[in-house]
Amino acid sequence: MSKQQIGMIGLGVMGRNLTLNMERNGYSAAGYDLNAETRKSSEEKFAGKDIKVFDNISEFLNNLVTPRKIMIMVPAGKAVDSVIQDLKPHLHKGDLLIDGGNTYFKDTDRRMKELQDSGILYIGAGVSGGEEGALWGPSIMPGGNPDGWPLVKPILQAIAAKVDDGTPCCDWVGNGGAGHFVKMVHNGIEYGDMQMICEAYFLMERVLGLSPEEMHDIFLDWNSGDLNSYLIEITSKIMSAKDPETDKPMIHVILDTAGQKGTGKWTSQEALDQGIPAITIASAVFARMLSALKDERVKASKILNGPDMKFKGSEIELIEMIRKALYASKICSYAQGFQLLRAASDEHKMNLKYGSIASLWRAGCIIRAQFLDKIQAAFENDPNLLNLLLDKYFKSAIEENQQAWRKVIATAVELGIPVPAFSTALAYYDSYRLEQLPANLLQAQRDFFGAHKYERLDKPRGKFFHTEWQ
Repeated sequence: MSKQQIGMIGLGVMGRNLTLNMERNGYSAAGYDLNAETRKSSEEKFAGKDIKVFDNISEFLNNLVTPRKIMIMVPAGKAVDSVIQDLKPHLHKGDLLIDGGNTYFKDTDRRMKELQDSGILYIGAGVSGGEEGALWGPSIMPGGNPDGWPLVKPILQAIAAKVDDGTPCCDWVGNGGAGHFVKMVHNGIEYGDMQMICEAYFLMERVLGLSPEEMHDIFLDWNSGDLNSYLIEITSKIMSAKDPETDKPMIHVILDTAGQKGTGKWTSQEALDQGIPAITIASAVFARMLSALKDERVKASKILNGPDMKFKGSEIELIEMIRKALYASKICSYAQGFQLLRAASDEHKMNLKYGSIASLWRAGCIIRAQFLDKIQAAFENDPNLLNLLLDKYFKSAIEENQQAWRKVIATAVELGIPVPAFSTALAYYDSYRLEQLPANLLQAQRDFFGAHKYERLDKPRGKFFHTEWQ
């Protein structure tokens, strides 16, 4: 009896869709899941296809060609460790495990090292694109043990999304936890993108009183220019959707509390660890946390006052300024994300290729956008580029949009509309462009109360001094 070319453990929506994607691209597959109902529903979905579902882990493994290639699609954390422990006694030297979940990158690095002595290969592959992407072509970011990449490269590149020239949005990212690290930063950037779009929406609704139908047309128009992206595209569609129960705009029946699964928080924590000011990404995480305080906000809205002002300018001009503010803020958010990639690559010796990473995100993933072509070009032009803001194209784009960006934030402040992502993006830009910041006073304060010392402008860097302030 012929054996299957790849195995899938975890037949939830993502695992099931990835398995269907593999079979459609010519690879026979075996599936396994602990849950009997999940196995049954998967068998129904797999009917007539070269996919076999097993209820026994030994049979599952015995029906795979060697060296065995097994993808794990279970919740990140203890579940992954549990699967590995169950598999390990049955695996042989040269077998390959691929974790495709939203795993913390340090866990991936640890697991790879723990399996090395036994000769079992391990890859952590970030997968982005949601349910639809998993079925029709996601962006895949593999990293881990490089010896495992040739075994699975043809399969992963076959199922990945393709850009217009046919290039797959899947290539080797780097060693250790690199693949999951890049996916984590992708998700952090995604947090920023989504928050900025929400701020644009909120300004148009609260300041201009635009209807969802009107905003549908605006987002549709924006999607034909510099802001062309999956998130702008789906925002346009969301604005035109109606609730079948009430016939109200769908956006007006959804409770304003946002959830999160942790990758944005991880990105912000890693930025703190690396000393990278990813303040726009962090502001997006905190914005979700603030939204979750719904009951408190309802009470506060009856007690706390804000500006009682009306916008008196041109509606058309403000809409265009919001578009420009969104684009400028987006540039700064991505600049922060790529700064973090650079710092972590140096710290963890990942040897990341930043232009290649931008290329992996051009199709299939949630942040796919026309904009990423510009990022790829920037790093191809200068692989050692310190910051996207220093690239000629992005410098020019900021200059073109800067005045409108500032006016939008000023208008929001005057009218009491929170725009944390727009504001922190501008603060990042202004801080980065200034030769001198007020940290000299901060160092004086630290030295005053704690004798923490300071460097001097008129002395070589690295020499520290203390003043007896009292």
